[in-house]
Amino acid sequence: MAFIFTRATARRGISSIQARPVPRAFVRQKSALSPPYLLDDYLPKYQLLTSIQESKKRSEAYAHLSNCNLCPRLCGVNRFQKRGTCLIGSDVVVNTIAPHFGEEPCLQGHHGSGSVFFSGCNLRCVFCQNHDIAHQKNGFSLSPEELGEWFMKLQQVGNVHNINLVTPEHVVPQVVLSILHAKDLSLRVPIVYNTSSFDSLASIELLDGLVDIYLADFKVWNPATSKRLLKADNYADVAMESIKAMHNQVGDLSFTSDGLAKKGVLLRHLVMPGHEEEGKHIVRWLAENVSKDLYVHVMEQYHPRAHVGQKRRTTAGRARDVAEGTVEPGAQPADGEAKKAVRHEDINRAVKMDEVDSVKAAAEEAGLWRFCEPAEQAGFHLCVTGILMGSRKSAEFSVMSVMVLACLRTT
Repeated sequence: MAFIFTRATARRGISSIQARPVPRAFVRQKSALSPPYLLDDYLPKYQLLTSIQESKKRSEAYAHLSNCNLCPRLCGVNRFQKRGTCLIGSDVVVNTIAPHFGEEPCLQGHHGSGSVFFSGCNLRCVFCQNHDIAHQKNGFSLSPEELGEWFMKLQQVGNVHNINLVTPEHVVPQVVLSILHAKDLSLRVPIVYNTSSFDSLASIELLDGLVDIYLADFKVWNPATSKRLLKADNYADVAMESIKAMHNQVGDLSFTSDGLAKKGVLLRHLVMPGHEEEGKHIVRWLAENVSKDLYVHVMEQYHPRAHVGQKRRTTAGRARDVAEGTVEPGAQPADGEAKKAVRHEDINRAVKMDEVDSVKAAAEEAGLWRFCEPAEQAGFHLCVTGILMGSRKSAEFSVMSVMVLACLRTT
């Protein structure tokens, strides 16, 4: 026996849903909302922290800022005095704060996900979709307390379903302090930690009790690929450990009866052109080592950005490629390589649907069954950059205007 949850039944109310026999195979293809994934109600985890636990987390956050050792880069710099590899000091740099309608349906809902796009990153992905803010310091500086106040604006004015922290791996101490400050200001929506999974176990431990949903990427599998495309040859090893730690904290993704995710892990994998075999390794590992009930989004949105497709470097530039690990020392260009006009030509195309389908098929064969489904209707997709640039007064006006526009979208 199973429940079929549709938009029609949602309008009538959960109590009107009729139970009827459904083939098990059909149910396992859906994002099941039956127990244990259906919550009667939900109180964000940070609301359950004691004052002693809050004080301990504040102390740890300040200590990590003084000797930055949270992310796998292990810079060890004093963030109060200088910036780390991520380009950021003790204040966060934020490029965009607004309700966002480009996330998974279970996160964006009707009012949007309250997204905070941080500038800087501890990876250097050559195909980064947000390279204009991730690879440079581009935005508005905010203290942790000021950031917490923006969370409240998202909740009060935007009426968002959650606070979505996008690319926060390099600002975990500041994120911790901002959540605790917002809690004191009566924040009551879940926290989404939207990460590349290049997080240390110490970071995930510090976030325990503060984050409700881990929206985690698993990008590539092979060290050679991650060294060339992410500039981090240990990416997969770090991601495996951090994803397991995330799942140990919050478990599989669970929803309230309105279909909104409230707690758990939502795992993303962006299928890369020509790298579908790595995607297959990833989904098999997830099924065997994390959970077969893991909620997975196999993504097909890849398109060339950042350095991909740019003009190939000169001989001097090739020397820099060797230093950066893009090519091996002493390696000679293959026949015809000198004639190639662009960098990273192997991923300078859109991903093919048969490549995406092969990864999805491997996921199903491995036992994964809870997949993110596309939205049934087009929603208002907010894509605003740089709205926090300029004076603080004008920035606040810009964000408030965006929130009003988001609430007026056609549903």
